[in-house]
Amino acid sequence: MRRHTCFGLINGVLFAVLSGSTLAQEEKGPETISIDKATLTTVDGIVETLQKTLLEIWSNFIDHTPFLFAGLLVLIFTAVIANLIGRFFKNLAKRASLRLSLQDLVQRLAVITTWLLGLLLTAMLIFPGLTPTRALGGVGVLSVAIGFAFRDMFENFFAGILLLWKFPFENGDFVCCQDLEGRVEDISVRMTQIRQVTGELIVVPNSFLFKNPVYVLTNKQVRRMTLTVGIAYDEQVDQAIPVIEKALKDCQSIDKNLPLEVFMAEFGASSVDIEVTWWANSTPLGQRSSRNEVVAAIKRALDEANIEIPYPYRTLVFKDPIKVNTVTYEEK
Repeated sequence: MRRHTCFGLINGVLFAVLSGSTLAQEEKGPETISIDKATLTTVDGIVETLQKTLLEIWSNFIDHTPFLFAGLLVLIFTAVIANLIGRFFKNLAKRASLRLSLQDLVQRLAVITTWLLGLLLTAMLIFPGLTPTRALGGVGVLSVAIGFAFRDMFENFFAGILLLWKFPFENGDFVCCQDLEGRVEDISVRMTQIRQVTGELIVVPNSFLFKNPVYVLTNKQVRRMTLTVGIAYDEQVDQAIPVIEKALKDCQSIDKNLPLEVFMAEFGASSVDIEVTWWANSTPLGQRSSRNEVVAAIKRALDEANIEIPYPYRTLVFKDPIKVNTVTYEEK
């Protein structure tokens, strides 16, 4: 009983589907598949109907094959044209002396626009009844659904466009954003690749860089550095300042076109602190190399001038006198 019930249910569903397809084909033209409900009551009838349907689908596919080949040719042609247009706009941006990020942005927008037009033309060839108005309407409805589903992806995409267009860092610049610090290796429309000074590669979503403060460490060729030098209280601090200034002038890593500044800063726990500032190469390696040279030069100059750089001093003061107990040992 259960087998006959399932068999009847299958026959009813199949008859409804095939009848619907037949009615749709009757509206299109005279080529239809005649279906008799009696033929669906036997297995042979179902097989025969399925064969007719599959043959009809295959025939329609063969008839539509030229449109598919035409769409494929248009895609190949679009790829070639997009490559040529990308190179053309890249060279045009170079001649206009645009910065590298703007050159990449112009090239990518030209390629994306070419591909969109090519895909639209391909869809119109594969589906002859499709018009540009219908295609754009369908794209509009689809873009709303995709926008909600892939909100983060589109957010990174538009953030990447704004990064390439507005932000002042390029490939090769050293940047710092929250806990991230490294050299920018590539800026795409969705993510940015940052190589840390320790060697790790970090792939950062563009929306993260767009929403947070970004310190461009190599925006200029030089960057100011600061060092604190302690001089003992017993020394003549006024004599230490010209000694430090002379030591800085002999350092090769310091930019001599910008001012050197040596000022007394504050009274420390064990010394009078002197603040030393200078300008050096803005890359992390340049900063470390310059600090190494400056520290060595200042230490050597102060030693030659017999000016002490003190160790931390600690003075202990007891509120009450200390009682000393003496112990006498008797000789036996």
